[in-house]
Amino acid sequence: METKAVIAALSALAQESRLSIFRHLVQIGPEGCAASKIGEALEIAPSSLSFHMKELSHAGLVTSRQEGRFVIYAANYAAMNDVLGFLTENCCGGNVCSPVSACCPPSASVA
Repeated sequence: METKAVIAALSALAQESRLSIFRHLVQIGPEGCAASKIGEALEIAPSSLSFHMKELSHAGLVTSRQEGRFVIYAANYAAMNDVLGFLTENCCGGNVCSPVSACCPPSASVA
């Protein structure tokens, strides 16, 4: 994945409503959800939702399809995995990362 595409994706997610929308779509799964249902679930006005969906679409993080009079949005899992892969490709000196790794010890518990 190119650096510019990663920056666009991370920039799109660096806003509270868009991050919530994307996480909601990831939870829903590949079948996606109608824009109106997303707005209802997250209490986002239709005009604001439209703006946020446009930003996520331009960043390649969501896909859309028309079903009758509804626009169905879904998370673009391939793009999400590409971003995660880009962020972790040099992790741990090129070795496969695991949840507990010598290079990345678990953080200390805060009491």
